[in-house]
Amino acid sequence: MTAPKTVSIVIPAYNEAATIATILARVRAARAAFPGEIIVVDDGSKDRTLATLREIAADAPDLRVLVHLTNRGKGAAIRTGLAEATGDVVLIQDADLEYDPADYPILLEPVLRDEADVVYGNRFPAGRGRGVDPVFYLGNRVLTLLTRLFTGLSISDMEVGYKVFRADVLRSITLTSDRFGFEPEVTVKVAKLGCRVTEVPIRYHPRTRQEGKKIKWRDGLAAIGELLRWRFFSKPSGSSAGDQTPG
Repeated sequence: MTAPKTVSIVIPAYNEAATIATILARVRAARAAFPGEIIVVDDGSKDRTLATLREIAADAPDLRVLVHLTNRGKGAAIRTGLAEATGDVVLIQDADLEYDPADYPILLEPVLRDEADVVYGNRFPAGRGRGVDPVFYLGNRVLTLLTRLFTGLSISDMEVGYKVFRADVLRSITLTSDRFGFEPEVTVKVAKLGCRVTEVPIRYHPRTRQEGKKIKWRDGLAAIGELLRWRFFSKPSGSSAGDQTPG
């Protein structure tokens, strides 16, 4: 009998003291259905995020906490988590409450059933959701259309935070982006490998900048440059890891 695939949930976190306990409770409840681990990378938080993580980890054997001594960016935190992940499958989870871990079964099923190598969530399966800033939504549409043009992938939401990968796919590529460039970089590189990429609809609860949303319009412009860079001037092979200290 084949052993069930294990799932590593990687969570980059920066100044998320207001949400980290709640999201971890939801993640742990959802993860209970899948063997594996939770890895949180505190990316140099200046609030009580790390202190809260250490308190939770003391009674959570399935939780590992890694630490960046200074803020290096979401992409760098994800790389650090990926370098320590031991699961057959990797799921990226943001540390805020925009994404609902109750969607794990639908996100993981295509990979666990060997119907896909990579799964993207789709926050807007029926068009723009309520509460989404129109400038943010337009920028996402432009980036996604460019991604489809440059990669040939049939995806509807390239910048989505919920992404699932076969672990061996991630080990076969080099990831170098430190900030939000992770999204276009990993998308272009899995396309270059010819991976089977699919998407599934997910729930999305957007937060405002006042509530802690970190991505800015400048990150959208940078993402266009990242798409061009990775599509035309890079190779997908190799592996990379971040520098971290144990939690």
